[in-house]
Amino acid sequence: MPSGRLDAVDPPPPAGSRARVLGALADLLVAARPGQRVVVALDGVDGAGKTVLGRELATLVTPRREVHRGSVDGFHRVRAERYARGRTAETFYRDSYDHDAIRHQLVEPFRAGEPWVRAVHDVEREAVVQLPSEPAAGPDAMLLVDGIFLHRGELADLWDRSVWVDVPFEVSVPRGNARFGAVGPQAADPASEVNARYVGGQRLYLAQVAPASRATWLLDNTDLEAPVLTGAGASPGMSRDEELGRVGWTAP
Repeated sequence: MPSGRLDAVDPPPPAGSRARVLGALADLLVAARPGQRVVVALDGVDGAGKTVLGRELATLVTPRREVHRGSVDGFHRVRAERYARGRTAETFYRDSYDHDAIRHQLVEPFRAGEPWVRAVHDVEREAVVQLPSEPAAGPDAMLLVDGIFLHRGELADLWDRSVWVDVPFEVSVPRGNARFGAVGPQAADPASEVNARYVGGQRLYLAQVAPASRATWLLDNTDLEAPVLTGAGASPGMSRDEELGRVGWTAP
């Protein structure tokens, strides 16, 4: 699990439109790979609401299927490796996460029904951690993994299903920075220098990978009270391209 501020929000049960949309997504998750372990990526930019979404979905799915959660935030590289080539947008995208550990200590053991590790590094304390292994998951268990950059080439083949949590930077940047305290004009502006490394790295990802086009489902989470779900099975009888066209979405 992410720790501290990165997983601090304990969301209330979704209500109204959000309850209906997330209920539909939970139904799709429950139906994925019946009788087999399934790993689902919740991808999106910082501040899109991925971690809270993971908690909401886990609550909705749990009565019908065993669910566990993980996050790439537990798999940062150590500071010396993250900043070895400088503090740029490029190094944020390329050097932030230990992809081998995500694969070999989190996802593959979970899928194989072996003990798995939830985290190897605590980025808030800047410390390597050695957590006890999680017990082997049941044969029909689900692992929800939230984080950024999940559709990049090093990780894309790990996911049985995936959700792109779609939020514009004008909304996601102040929302994400609010986790760390009051947000002034500079912190709220995606184009400001204080956000350049992080927004720039995510723009590189969007340009090079087009993750929304690779995801199983697209969840527009801009309006937290009224998210919009599109993708395979989200609207019976409508293709994904038709659904995306209906909401006016185009590839980044």
